[in-house]
Amino acid sequence: MKDSVLRTLLVSFVVCFICSLVVSYSAVSLRDAQETNKLNDKRSKILQAAGIFNPNLPVEDQFNKLEQKYIDFSSGLLIDEVDGLDLSTYDPVEFSKKINFSKAVNPDQDIAIIKSQELYGKIYILRDQDQGIDKVVLPVRGYGLWGTLFGFISLGADLNTIEGLEFYEHKETPGLGGEVDNPNWKNLWKGKKIYDLRNLVEIEVIKGKVSQNDLNIAYKVDGLSGATLTSRGITNMMHYWFGDNGYKTALEGLKNGS
Repeated sequence: MKDSVLRTLLVSFVVCFICSLVVSYSAVSLRDAQETNKLNDKRSKILQAAGIFNPNLPVEDQFNKLEQKYIDFSSGLLIDEVDGLDLSTYDPVEFSKKINFSKAVNPDQDIAIIKSQELYGKIYILRDQDQGIDKVVLPVRGYGLWGTLFGFISLGADLNTIEGLEFYEHKETPGLGGEVDNPNWKNLWKGKKIYDLRNLVEIEVIKGKVSQNDLNIAYKVDGLSGATLTSRGITNMMHYWFGDNGYKTALEGLKNGS
């Protein structure tokens, strides 16, 4: 009886040990592939926001058409290099959590509820045949109902007209706030303006539908049905990132040819 129990325990231990080795090996060997897939998923969202994504072509080849630069939020300047950072892999969200590369956001100004902001942002530039700016893609994030929404927004050559909006991560409720992924709703953003004639951030997601007779129709997007807090969160997100703490100075510099 004892031998039988010991033998059963030994066999179980050996099987568990072998299985753990297989699982560990699989996890380690697939780690690089998983990271690549995660990176390419984010790249595809950038390309979709810019309206140039082709599912039949390699993501990396398409992504290489974009010019990448840092944005120094303290000066609004676009720069090519920052000591200790690799532009090709730099993730602003990741570095917003690192003490030496981020700063706390004043609660009175933190309308997007991001708490800390990276010192260096990132911009993706698509140029036309004459090497002028055709589009730019910028990362945005802000709190919705259940958590932070992370995405990308693209602007046209005037650096004011929205060309596309994509989210790659959020925790919003399917069928309600989760409608941020609905292609029909995302299409409503195309052609809308960020800044008004006074260069103030005017874009907003309203409650209900935008009236075709509204004099400010160019700055308004239909609200998400049953998702008032998500809609408000997206509005706050846009006002933060295109305001003085975000991309405003950098975009003004690009408009002036800096």
